[in-house]
Amino acid sequence: MATFISVPLKKSSEVDLVKPLSKFVTASYPAEEEQGEYIRAVEELNKLRRNALGRPLDKHESSLEILLRYYDQLCAVEPKFPFSENQLCLTFTWKDAFDKGSLFGGSVKLALASLGYEKTCVLFNAAALASQIASEQNLDNDEGLKAAAKYYQLASGAFGHIKDTVLSALNREPTMDISPETVGTLSHIMLAQAQEVFFLKATSDKMKDAVIAKLANQAADFYGDAFKQCQYKDNLPKYFYFQEVLPVLAAKHCIMQANAELHQSILAKQKKRFGEEIARLQHAAELVKTVASRYDEYVSVKDLSDKINRALTAAKKDNDFIYHDRVPEVKDLEHIGKAALVKATAITPPLSQKFSDLFEKMVPMAVQQSMSIYNQRKAETVNRLVGTMREATNLCNGVLASLNLPAALEDLSGDSIPQSIAEKARAVVQQGGLQNIEQLIKDLPELLTRNREILDESLKMLDDEETTDNELRTKFNQRWNRTPSGDLYKPLRTEGANFRNILDKAVQADQVVRDRYNTHCEMIALLCKPENELSAAIPSANPTKTLQGSEVVNVLRSQLAQLDEIKKERETMEGEIKAVTFDMCTTFLTALAQDGAINEEQLSLAQLDQLYSAYNQRVQASLRSQEELLGQVQTSHQEFSSLKQSNTEANQREEVLKKLASAHDSYIEITSNLREGTKFYNDLTEILLKFQNKCSDIVFARKTERDELLKDLQQSIAREPSAPSFNVPAYQSTPAAPAGGPTPAPRTVFAQQPQQPQQQPQAKPMPPARPPPPTFTPQAAPTTPTNAPPTGPPNAPPNANPPPVAPPSQAQGPPYPSYQGYPGYFQMPMGYNPYAYGQYNMPYMPYQATPGQGGYPGAPPAGQPYPGYPQQPPQQQPYYPQQ
Repeated sequence: MATFISVPLKKSSEVDLVKPLSKFVTASYPAEEEQGEYIRAVEELNKLRRNALGRPLDKHESSLEILLRYYDQLCAVEPKFPFSENQLCLTFTWKDAFDKGSLFGGSVKLALASLGYEKTCVLFNAAALASQIASEQNLDNDEGLKAAAKYYQLASGAFGHIKDTVLSALNREPTMDISPETVGTLSHIMLAQAQEVFFLKATSDKMKDAVIAKLANQAADFYGDAFKQCQYKDNLPKYFYFQEVLPVLAAKHCIMQANAELHQSILAKQKKRFGEEIARLQHAAELVKTVASRYDEYVSVKDLSDKINRALTAAKKDNDFIYHDRVPEVKDLEHIGKAALVKATAITPPLSQKFSDLFEKMVPMAVQQSMSIYNQRKAETVNRLVGTMREATNLCNGVLASLNLPAALEDLSGDSIPQSIAEKARAVVQQGGLQNIEQLIKDLPELLTRNREILDESLKMLDDEETTDNELRTKFNQRWNRTPSGDLYKPLRTEGANFRNILDKAVQADQVVRDRYNTHCEMIALLCKPENELSAAIPSANPTKTLQGSEVVNVLRSQLAQLDEIKKERETMEGEIKAVTFDMCTTFLTALAQDGAINEEQLSLAQLDQLYSAYNQRVQASLRSQEELLGQVQTSHQEFSSLKQSNTEANQREEVLKKLASAHDSYIEITSNLREGTKFYNDLTEILLKFQNKCSDIVFARKTERDELLKDLQQSIAREPSAPSFNVPAYQSTPAAPAGGPTPAPRTVFAQQPQQPQQQPQAKPMPPARPPPPTFTPQAAPTTPTNAPPTGPPNAPPNANPPPVAPPSQAQGPPYPSYQGYPGYFQMPMGYNPYAYGQYNMPYMPYQATPGQGGYPGAPPAGQPYPGYPQQPPQQQPYYPQQ
C-alpha cells in the first residue's frame, strides 16, 4: 500500500559565472587583496553550481545538502551583485521538469537573465530531491519514518515558497512546472504524504485508535485537496506526470478514509456501538473495493481489504447472534475528527547546516549604492568649502593686483624690479612657463577625442542590437516575447546622454581657460624672461624714497601680512577638509540589519553636518576677516597714493607691475585648471571604458538570448503543420468492422469520482475500410471479440459462421495476404488498383497463384451464397501492447 509520489528534477544548461562576476569584481574593487579574495570566491561559487546542477544527484542527504548550500549562497550573493538584464547580465536556462517534449522539438525550456529564476529552479530541485529521498526511506523503522516526514514537510514548504514568490521573482510567465498552480498542487501532495507517514508512525507505535483515526482522516482530507487541485486545474492534466499521479491520489484518499473508518469502528466496538462498528466497516470495505477495482494497478490494498473483511465478518456474526444492534446509514454516522501533525517547513535561509558565505566581506549592493551617493555628497561638501576659500583667495589676489600691492611698497626706488615680482617670475619659470601650459592645452583635444570615440562606440553597439531586435520583433510579432531592447537600454542611454552632456560642458570650460590664457599670454611670456630683460621691460619712474618709513607704508605692510596669514591658514584648512574620513559603511550596514532598508539621505546629511560644520564656521570667519582687511587695505592705499608723486612714467610703471602680478596669478590658476582638466579626462576615460564594457556585456548577453530564442522559434515552427486541416474523403473515413482480439482498458480512470459507477472502456478506433477480398469456406472457427456486436442470429452459437453475404456487383481484385503484426489489417499488394478492374473496358487479370501457397476457391454456383470471410489465426498479437 505504501506507494509514495516523488517529483523529477529540472535540468539546467551550463553557465559560466567566473568571467562576468570576475569582471565586475575587478571593476568595482580596485584593491588587489580584495580582488584576489573575491575572484577566488567566484571560482568556488562556479564549482558549487557545477556540483549542484552539472551532474546526476544521488537520492541521499549529502546531495540535498549540496543543493541547499548553493541555494543559500545564491540568497547571500543576490544583494551583493547587480544581477539584472541591463547591468550584470547572466542568462540561466532550465528545462521543464515534466514536459519531455517531442522527438523533433525537444523539451520546453526557458532562458532568463534573472537570479531570482535561478533561485526558484534550484529550490524546486531541492524540493524534488527531498521528495525522492523521502520516498526511498524504510518505513518499517522509526528512523525512516522520521526522515520521510521531515523531507516531505521540507518539500511541501519549498514548493509553497515557490508558489508565493515565483511571479515576483521572474516578472514574466514561468514554465508550467514552476507555475503557482503546479507547485501549489505539489505542496499539497507532499503535505498529505507527510501526514500519512505520521499515520504509519502512530500505527506502528500502537497508539490509541481514536488518535490513529483522526490522523488517517486528516491524511484523507489532504489527499482529497490535492486530488481536487490536480483535477480542476486546466493546465495540470496535460502532463503525463499528473495523469499518473491522479489515480494514486484518488486511491490514497479512499485508503486513508477506509483506515479512519476501520480504527473508528474499533473505538465504536469498545463503546459497545456494534451497529456503528458494522456501518463503518461496511463503508471501509466499499472504499477499499473501489480502490481494488479502479486503481489496483497503482496501489495494492489486499492486506487492508482482508483485514477489514475479517473484522466485518466477525462483527456481523456477533451482531446477528448476540447484539442485534441496528446498523445506521453512513450519512448518519458521527464525523471523525481530524488531527494535523504536519506543517510545511518555512524556507528561511540558510537552509544548509554547513553554509558559510563565500562573499562574507563583500558589502551588499544597497550599501554600495548608499556609499556611492554618500561619497558624492561628501565630495560636493568638500568642493563647496574648498571652492569658497579658493574663490576668496582669487578675489583677494585680484584686488591687491589692481592696487599694485605689494609691488608698490617694494618699488619705492622706482628703477629696480620689486621683490614680489621677481619671486613670481621665478615661480612661473620653475613650473615650466609657457611651454608647460601650451603642452597641456595641446593634450586636451586628444583626450576629449578619445573619450568621444569610446562613448560613440558604446552607444553604437546598443543601436545596432536594438535595430536587430526591432527587425526580429517585426518579423515574428507576438512570438518575439522577450523584453524590447529599447526598454532595456533606457538606463544605459540615460547614462550615455549624461556622459555626452559632461563632455559638452568640459569643452566649454576648456575654451574659457584657453581664452584666459590668450589674454595673459604676453605678460606670462615676460615673466619667463631673464631678470635683466624683465627689468628693461618695466618702465622707470622718479624715486619716491620720501615715503620709506612713513606710517602709511608700515600700515599697508602690516595689513598685507595679515592677508598672507589668512591665505596660509586656508591652505592648511583645505588639507584638513580633504583628509576628513569616516566609516560610513558600518552605519549603513547597521541600518540595513535593523530596518531592512537604508535611509541614505537622512544618515548621510546628519553625518556630513557633524563632520564639516566646524570647518564651515572657520571658512565663514576667514571670509569675514578677509573682507574687513581688504576694506582697510583700500583705505590705506588711497592715503598712500595721495602721498606719492604722480606722473606719466610712474603710472606706466605701476600699470606694468599690475599686469605682471595679474599674469602670475592667472598662470597659477590656468595651470591648475589644465591639470584638473587632464585628470578629469583621464578619469572619465576609465569610467567610459567601464560603461563600454557594460554595454558590450549586455549586448553579448542579448545576442546569446536572441540565438536561443531563434532556435526555439525554429523548432516551434518546424512542429507546426505546414497546411490547414482538410476534409478526408468519405471512402477513407468509413469505419471498418472491428478486428479480432480484446480491446485493453484505459491505463487510468480518474475522470469520475470514486463513488460513481465505472464506465465501460471504449473500443479502439478502427482503420479505414478496404475493398473486401473474395470469400471462401473458412478453414478455422472465428474468434469473436468480447466487445464486438454479434453478427449472427440471436440464438446462434458463439463460434457459428457469419451470415451469408450477397455476391459483389463487380469483380474483385486479388485477395490481400494478412499481415502477422496487425490483426484484421491487410497490406496492399504492390501495383494493385482496386478501381481499375471492370472500368474503362479493361480486361480482368487472371489470378496467379503463389508457389507453395494454396489458391483461393472459386465462386460458388449460381444461386448459392458466398461463405464467410477467412478468419485470423489465433496466435496473432493484438494491436495495442497489453498492460
